[in-house]
Amino acid sequence: MKPLLLLLLCAGILTIPTPSLASTTAAYPSVPGNDDCSLAGRDNNDMIPVRREVYGEGRIFDISHRYTPDMPSWESDDGIGEFLSLPKSLKNGSLANNSEMKLPTHTGTHVDSPGHVFDHYFDAGFDVDTLDLEVLNGPGLLVDVPRDKNITAEVMRSLNIPKGVRRVLFRTLNTDRRLMFKKEWDTSYVGFMKDGAKWLVENTDIKLVGIDYLSVAAFDDLIPSHLVFLESRARCPTLVAGGSGPYVVKCGWWPHEKSWSREGVEPPAEITR
Repeated sequence: MKPLLLLLLCAGILTIPTPSLASTTAAYPSVPGNDDCSLAGRDNNDMIPVRREVYGEGRIFDISHRYTPDMPSWESDDGIGEFLSLPKSLKNGSLANNSEMKLPTHTGTHVDSPGHVFDHYFDAGFDVDTLDLEVLNGPGLLVDVPRDKNITAEVMRSLNIPKGVRRVLFRTLNTDRRLMFKKEWDTSYVGFMKDGAKWLVENTDIKLVGIDYLSVAAFDDLIPSHLVFLESRARCPTLVAGGSGPYVVKCGWWPHEKSWSREGVEPPAEITR
């Protein structure tokens, strides 16, 4: 069984947005309805780009959200809007193609730096480029959260996440409601309450927290939960995973197991993209 490695593409550092125009063309990530992430070997057309996803004995699955003008944006009823333009193009007589992108850094799949909610960290330069890439990459655990509540201390206790697990993606009601597919911002999303964040920090070895909407913290406990997570500069990215993007990738992430494989098994749940 080959281990799966999760590559977290963060908007602040590594995200390469795919404009909505690309949805009608061969592009990576794959278009809706296509379970094969790779374009390699599809045909002999040299003009189809190949994005490598197999490295040695491991495989990388990109579960970051596809960027489109209609993806939700914080406190916006109209999504992020048009964010990618081509002011210089060979087709209009320019010497080269040069794109221009403008959007908030807390858009789609992104990470929160300690300076997000602490001014002394911000002034000291604790930006996303100070986060530990070894924390951001590696095996992770996908857990289903009870659908009728935010992530409280009670919920965290009930999940029985084993000691030693460092990366956890929390799949919530947000995925069932497909909130990342809805343009209008929704304050009723599921996230961490302060006591849930405190329980995680004090009782687990988790260094990476992933969630399936725009904030890791519930709207009713927005700042208090962030303060708990980021005060000790714990790596706490807000990942739009478990409900991100317009298609499904069956990655075989098995809750409460220490190894995963795609070979010969149907995963009990899907990571929706």
